[in-house]
Amino acid sequence: MDQFLRKNSTPNNIKRLLEDETLLLIVDVQDKLIRNIKGNKLIVFNIKKLIDTCNLLNIRIAITEQNPLKLGMTLESLLEKNEYPKFEKMEFSCSENKSFINYISKYNFKNIIICGIESHICVLQTSIDLLQKGLNILIPRDAIGSRNEIDNDTAFLRLILSGAVASTTESLICELCKTSNRKEFRDVSKILKNSFSN
Repeated sequence: MDQFLRKNSTPNNIKRLLEDETLLLIVDVQDKLIRNIKGNKLIVFNIKKLIDTCNLLNIRIAITEQNPLKLGMTLESLLEKNEYPKFEKMEFSCSENKSFINYISKYNFKNIIICGIESHICVLQTSIDLLQKGLNILIPRDAIGSRNEIDNDTAFLRLILSGAVASTTESLICELCKTSNRKEFRDVSKILKNSFSN
């Protein structure tokens, strides 16, 4: 088993998250898209926890919007009047947006936490393209979604087989925080303890 793990381990699977090298990317959580997503309330709840944590820890956040003129803007409940870099697109993959790629290069991000919708379309295509560019892609399983469960499950499997790192919202929050000794931990702890109620 140890030999198998060593043989099949890649740099993408062993990098730890450093704050100044990490971006939280929120993909297409828009009015007209989110309403038909299975488990949408829990997905939005978990994305909000990631946003709140990144704001506390000074980790950069960016947003993409698919054809916002027709599909609406990112949910106001996620933004709460915060200004984040926003990248509009018609292509399913964010990697086709030159401004977005320039933004990644400007800050030299190595790790991108990707959440949002839909798992089998924009999340998948963006992740695979960014993996091919050598970036470390982390997918919180409980913060992505699709209209159909089979699409969501199949996309997640393909993402992991393609080299993305499987994770969860709580696991990523704790990895970003790293220690209970830091001054922000009390507030991070409150975020972790905040439980979902339908």
